[in-house]
Amino acid sequence: MGGQETLEPDACAAAIEAIRDRCPGLPIGLTTGLWISGTSGRRLDVIERWTVLPDFASVNFSEDGTDELCTLLVDRGIEIEAGLGSVADARAFVDSDFVERCLRVLVEVEPGASDPIRAAAVIGRVLEGSGIHLPRVQHGHDAAAWMLLEDALVHGYDVRIGLEDTLLLPDGTRPQRNADLVAAAARIASAVV
Repeated sequence: MGGQETLEPDACAAAIEAIRDRCPGLPIGLTTGLWISGTSGRRLDVIERWTVLPDFASVNFSEDGTDELCTLLVDRGIEIEAGLGSVADARAFVDSDFVERCLRVLVEVEPGASDPIRAAAVIGRVLEGSGIHLPRVQHGHDAAAWMLLEDALVHGYDVRIGLEDTLLLPDGTRPQRNADLVAAAARIASAVV
C-alpha cells in the first residue's frame, strides 16, 4: 500500500489474485515479518482477516508471537516456511511444535554476519543434528547475497534472489529490473550444476 509492505487483507488478496491469474499453479507465499505490523497481536488480527489465502507464509522464528502465529497459519490451512537467521532461531525451531508442519526451512543469514557461509552451515548443522531434513532455501542480503546463493547451489539447496536481497548484480553493477537478478542467478546455477 503506497509502496509500503502490508499484511492488510485487501492488498494481500489483490496481490495473490493477480499472481494466480498470471501464473496459474505457482505456489504463492507471503511474509509475516513483525516489522510490518509492529506488534504480534496486530499481526494475528490482520492475518485472521485474510480473505484470499497464500499457499504458505514465512515465519521468522526470532520474532515474538511465533507459536501463536504458526498455530493460526496451520488452523487456516496455510503452510509454514520457517525463517531462520541465526543459531538461536534454529534452536527455537527445533524445540518448537511446528517442525512437522513446515513446508521447508528458509535459511536467511542475518545481515552483517562476519562469515555468512559459516553462519549458514552452523544453522544447517543444528537442523541436521536434530534429524530435521526439510527442504531448504538459502539466501542472503546485500554483499552476502551472491556468495550464499552459490553456496546453496553447491549444496543442492533451493535459492531465491530479488531486489529484497540485493540491489547489485554479481559484478557490482545495478540491475535495470528484478529479472536481471534472476537471469544472473540462472547463469550461476548453470555454471555450478
